[in-house]
Amino acid sequence: MTDVSAPSETLHVLLTDAAIRQYAATPVRQLRDPRFPALRFRYSSTNRAKGSWFVVVGDKWGKAGNYPDINAKAMQATLPAILLRRAAEPGARSTVNSWQTVGDLLTWYLDRMSRDHGLSAKRKASARSAVRCQLQPRLNALSLTGLDRASLDQMLLWPMQERYALSFVRSVYGVLTVAFRQAARLGLIVVNPMASLKFNDFVQTRIKPKPAHLRAEDLEEVLANLGAEFANATAGCMLVLMMLCHGTRLGETRVARWKYINLTRRQWFIPADETKTKRELTLPLTDQVCTLLLRYREHQTARGYVGAYLFPGQTRHPLSANQASQVFVRLSQGSWTSHDLRKVARTAWMDLGVDYLVGEMLVNHAMNTLTATYIHTSADTLKRKALEDWHAWLDQRGFAALHTGTGPGQATSTTVLHAPAHKALGQSQDPLPRRMF
Repeated sequence: MTDVSAPSETLHVLLTDAAIRQYAATPVRQLRDPRFPALRFRYSSTNRAKGSWFVVVGDKWGKAGNYPDINAKAMQATLPAILLRRAAEPGARSTVNSWQTVGDLLTWYLDRMSRDHGLSAKRKASARSAVRCQLQPRLNALSLTGLDRASLDQMLLWPMQERYALSFVRSVYGVLTVAFRQAARLGLIVVNPMASLKFNDFVQTRIKPKPAHLRAEDLEEVLANLGAEFANATAGCMLVLMMLCHGTRLGETRVARWKYINLTRRQWFIPADETKTKRELTLPLTDQVCTLLLRYREHQTARGYVGAYLFPGQTRHPLSANQASQVFVRLSQGSWTSHDLRKVARTAWMDLGVDYLVGEMLVNHAMNTLTATYIHTSADTLKRKALEDWHAWLDQRGFAALHTGTGPGQATSTTVLHAPAHKALGQSQDPLPRRMF
């Protein structure tokens, strides 16, 4: 709180911007409005075109902001929320900023989000698109004090649901919610108008999960097509196979590094900063996958690549998100997506009798607080058994031809898996994961 002594000259008027300008030419030091007993306006001692707003509760003064950054109308609209906050917490700040519209807040959020190292590039791009293409065009001029359930419904949600899938509408609404919540947490807005609102207030229709475009019975055809394409699109086929075999996400698979593939311990390690849930994941590698990886690394080496990534892109970077998506468009002819592989694997594990919790660990879903509190295991043995059963099931439907090199157009590898894998790859026998090359 700012301790401000009583002014020598005070004028009681209806506080407006016009009144502030009118009395700037007089010796009046302070303006008060009988409608807002707690509000004070004081002229700057060096520039009468400027001034400061103060909120007085009892004998405690708190500076709320500067004029003309915050005009009279905006200050008066914000005053009730400041008084409520100070009534609940006497030591709370009275400060407000110069934001007047939803567009002002969204501009701030875009800048903050772009510099947030904790957000993935994909997450930033998605939120940026939601703000620039949907939120700003629709809500830019809406005053912060005018944002309520009715305005949000009329200007954003109801028009959007006429044109877009509800799942997309909900994701845009989520970006708006996060922007306001962040601003409120930092004290940049006095009251969060989104705090009491929920998406279900506007749309009662239940959003159904997207239908799967791949079923277990389709995998025999998928594997046959991969076998036919393997010689000409080896890296793309390997990307598909790694996802199918492990149920991993596209983002964490396309950036996989050889140094995290350990054929001695038969494990694939995915660091926390490369997963959606920000939790590291260790996946067992079966004999089939080890053989496949060994053959794939020979393929890369034969073509002169000894770099860090399983799926290299350009200029020492991994395959980009767009390049990886194009791989699936070409290999599936648009009939299924990368996420469909994850769905079909997760569903098949259930049908094979894999324990639900083990399946959730394999796909690295975020656990609820209660489960995370009581489960302190990586369940390596159970995860390995689950993937061995899954890959044996895939073998019966064409996977065996891919990892043994006996499929159409494939040259059988001369490297035998039972030869020491670490020698074949130049890998240390140290059981800790190390870079292969």
